[in-house]
Amino acid sequence: MRLLVLGGTEFVGRAVVEAALGRGWEVTVLHRGRHAPPPGVRALHGDRTAPDGLDALSEGTWDAVVDTWSAAPRAVRDAARLLRGRAGRYVYVSSCSVYTWAPPPGYTEDAPLVEGASADAGQSDYARDKRGAELAVLDAFGADRSLLVRAGLVLGPLENVGRLPWWLNRMARGGPVLAPGPRDLPLQYIDVRDLADWMLGAPERELSGPYNLVSPPGHTTMGGLLEACAAVTGGTAELRWTAPETVLAAGIEPWGQLPVWTPPGSDLHDALQGADVSRALATGLVCRPVGDTVADTWAWLRALGGTAPRRPDRPPVGLDPQTEAKALAADGPGGGADGGVPDTTP
Repeated sequence: MRLLVLGGTEFVGRAVVEAALGRGWEVTVLHRGRHAPPPGVRALHGDRTAPDGLDALSEGTWDAVVDTWSAAPRAVRDAARLLRGRAGRYVYVSSCSVYTWAPPPGYTEDAPLVEGASADAGQSDYARDKRGAELAVLDAFGADRSLLVRAGLVLGPLENVGRLPWWLNRMARGGPVLAPGPRDLPLQYIDVRDLADWMLGAPERELSGPYNLVSPPGHTTMGGLLEACAAVTGGTAELRWTAPETVLAAGIEPWGQLPVWTPPGSDLHDALQGADVSRALATGLVCRPVGDTVADTWAWLRALGGTAPRRPDRPPVGLDPQTEAKALAADGPGGGADGGVPDTTP
């Protein structure tokens, strides 16, 4: 297979490139030159926001294109129009954010989509940017040669948003850790390598259309994730499970200050942890255990000296020590999300 990846040097794009190389595919990468692509690829340079940014793609044919663009939809429009006669299938990494807020628990690919998106638009907000890019792909490649990968929360090695790296570094510091409850809160996410594997298999199976691409709801729990983080970093962290009401009363923001966590019963939890993924599962999606994702991310993070790369277009995540200590003090010495019984990870 001949694969073109637009980007291909960070997180999802790089995971796709590495997985394709592992399959023995011929891989071409178009990137801006800010980060080196993996060895073994044909590297082309171009800035998609510049007037001549796609000139390097004026020649060549590919079996599939993978595009992870997250800004102005017109950049995807221009690439898709340029490649529509020279690529077999266009795989666009979209997001579950394209659904009208707030989608109900168990929402499928047929749920209503955000309005006001356009393939010709400049950058606006994340949901409309992603939906506009979907429209651009559909316009150029048609429904039969377009694959819209609506990813949910993506974790794993190479993460450049900071969610799992923050939890791992926090556990490595040890001591009492504010663990937002309930402990059995179901989580839904996708390891970036599982995402990449499914995306590369999709063109081989000639799949098309939209797919919610994330693990089944409850693939792990908040307890399963944090306990794995505590164990892999040395076991000196003491998880203090804290009731959601206490966390929110302290003014702590879900998802941002406490990455991954969303309060049970909230629109945020239903939207981020409640997608129906039966369509993806039926087409071969396999999700590895949370322990593997956590352990491999920690090994990667340690190899970098503990500091993960960060996307400049995303806000910082994590809770500062002072706010955490204040919330722990307010909840008392034993916590309270699980009947007041503290949980300590050995």
